[in-house]
Amino acid sequence: MRYLRLTAVLIPLAFVGLFFFWPVANIIWLGVGAQALDTLSSPRTWAIVRFTFWQAAVSTLLTVLVAIPGAWALSRRFRGAAALRALLTVPFVLPTVVVASAFVSLSGSRLTTWASGGIVAILAAHVFFNYALVARVVGAVWAEMHPDLSAAARTLGARKVAVLTRVTLPFLRPALAAAAAIVFLFTFTSFGVVLILGGTRWSTVEVEIYRRTAQLFDLPAASALALLQLAAVGACLLALGRLGRNSAAFEPAGRGGTRAARHSRRALAAALAPAAVLIGVPLAALVTAAFSNSGGPGLAYFRALGESRAGTTRFVAPLDAIANSLTFAAFATLVAVGFGALAAAVIAGRRRGRSAYDAALMLPLGTSAVTLGFGLLITFDTPPLDLRSSVILIPLAHALVGIPFVVRTIVPALRAIPPSLRDAARLLGQSPRHVTRRVDLPLVWRSALVGAGFAAAVSLGEFGATAFLARPDRPTVPVAIFRFLGQPGPLNRGQALALSVILMGLVALVVLLGEVAGRRRQTRRV
Repeated sequence: MRYLRLTAVLIPLAFVGLFFFWPVANIIWLGVGAQALDTLSSPRTWAIVRFTFWQAAVSTLLTVLVAIPGAWALSRRFRGAAALRALLTVPFVLPTVVVASAFVSLSGSRLTTWASGGIVAILAAHVFFNYALVARVVGAVWAEMHPDLSAAARTLGARKVAVLTRVTLPFLRPALAAAAAIVFLFTFTSFGVVLILGGTRWSTVEVEIYRRTAQLFDLPAASALALLQLAAVGACLLALGRLGRNSAAFEPAGRGGTRAARHSRRALAAALAPAAVLIGVPLAALVTAAFSNSGGPGLAYFRALGESRAGTTRFVAPLDAIANSLTFAAFATLVAVGFGALAAAVIAGRRRGRSAYDAALMLPLGTSAVTLGFGLLITFDTPPLDLRSSVILIPLAHALVGIPFVVRTIVPALRAIPPSLRDAARLLGQSPRHVTRRVDLPLVWRSALVGAGFAAAVSLGEFGATAFLARPDRPTVPVAIFRFLGQPGPLNRGQALALSVILMGLVALVVLLGEVAGRRRQTRRV
């Protein structure tokens, strides 16, 4: 039994060590040198760094300001609230390439001057992408705020503005800070949005790493930039961990939200109006543009996805790209669930050292996807692990990011199993293997399905690492979309939009299946 536990500890750690810590260590080693100092002292480098911090800070501020009314709405109890939460979550899990394509699709409207590229488009896309994160995190805490706190303040003569600034915002400060830190981390490492909407004028550290590697083949400079980004991401993670500890010490004195009164329906509609415009307009424009062509509404762009065209060695039939994405997602999900389930069993044991073990497995989630892909590219390029010509690195990179989602969904389910059930099974003479198979698995398999859904969604939409690792003849859907957007002509643009709609549908379907599995699990437990 002891050896089985040791094996469960070492297998996930060995996987993460081989495909994450080793590539990161190689980046650090390659990034330290004379040429690295030249790169880090370059005025262009620090101009890119300043813009990266600036756009992340502004994106975070705008997201928080726009999402606060939505957080208040989600803290209310009203008919359709659960469906609304699920609907608002879909943009958050959409691939960045699809989000960028949604804003590119606005270029056919009167919003051409900003939607087709530039800093305003980047900021708007970041708010679109992260709105649900802030609304749901802050809304969950807001729902726990006891209404007597505000009522007492109003009884003492405080006006609405004073109640907001002196009672509500201090109550929400930990949640706001934690949500803002996560949004800053996501926008600081944003890749697809900036690459597509920023054009040649705007570049972040993430995009510059990609350009130095894929276009200029300047690996030492790319390593120096990746090292600089790792330091910044590490600082963000430390700040996030401190905010998480401060938030954990906070105990809301609420009763689980309040039901919306009839007179507040208009207030709810007004609070959700920004979300309806921000999320609805780009997605509607994307779908409309995908089903439009020069002859009017139709399926011409979708039919063109099945047609093979010659003229470039980089062209791969879009349907083949869809098949590649589904294959990679299936393999990555299996790997993520396998290693994630073992890791969850270890973490759920509540023993010494589990926090450090958990943190080690969570690091790939907080690391730049471009940095991860670059590290894998320069690490596995020599025998006996020369995997550059193999497609196996793509699903393995996706699995690294999927494992944290699997762990986070299975650990609570394992900890919720009453110890008396396992004790009763042992008293009946069941071996540890049979206890796991007959007690644990029936109670956690739905949670594993939820985690698998998230892992599959992440794999389907991953672009940053895949842009480095995908072979020209085996692109995924996000890579194919990017290639179409980079080629001139309305047909290429139309096919990019059609692929984006298909990918959006696939991701939404996966998320919906996960939500259904989660609701059935909760209903069964009740």
